[in-house]
Amino acid sequence: MSPKPDRGTKPLTSSVFYVLLALADEERHGLGIAADVAERTGGDVEMGPGTLYTTIKKMADAGLVAESTARRRAENDDPRRRYYRITRPGRRALEAEARRLTLIVDAVHAKRVLEGSRSS
Repeated sequence: MSPKPDRGTKPLTSSVFYVLLALADEERHGLGIAADVAERTGGDVEMGPGTLYTTIKKMADAGLVAESTARRRAENDDPRRRYYRITRPGRRALEAEARRLTLIVDAVHAKRVLEGSRSS
């Protein structure tokens, strides 16, 4: 049986989940986050600048992400770019959401929803 999701945590919006997931393995700038989301979803989810930066601002205000102060400098990197990193509360929120989604996927498999068509 899968572990239970954290009690008292609300499900994350898909935008927040995808941003946290994009930042789970490395710091990224906004366009890098959007590119990771598009790649991870096979292009099904494309975050436009309005959604992306509004989401990042709300997440920063909630303490889930922070602007990186120690960013790597690439030769062709634009110095105006802001890089973001996931915080400890952000990682806990991501883990809780991953556990919640795992329970949902487990239920889908248990009900054999994806194994052929159901008869009416």
